[in-house]
Amino acid sequence: MKDSDFKDLLSAIDEFKLIRAGKLKPSRVFHFEPIQVKQIRRKLHVSQVKFANLIGVSAATLRNWEQGRTFPEGAARALLMVAAKRPDAILEALHV
Repeated sequence: MKDSDFKDLLSAIDEFKLIRAGKLKPSRVFHFEPIQVKQIRRKLHVSQVKFANLIGVSAATLRNWEQGRTFPEGAARALLMVAAKRPDAILEALHV
């Protein structure tokens, strides 16, 4: 690692500490609305196990999403957003 890169890294760590302590505001903040997985599943009128199989995740993962312990990311998040707006399209596309 170059000295300049290492110094940049140390500077970033110091900046993080100040932000964490509330002494400095972050340069940007990202807010994501949580996806209401349980409501989406209920719109489709399917059980947790069937819905998990339908979207290609484990039933345990789905339960964690529904209970807010973890959150869907990437392709799963995109699929759930489509399911929220067009549940009929999901059922048709996945031949349920």
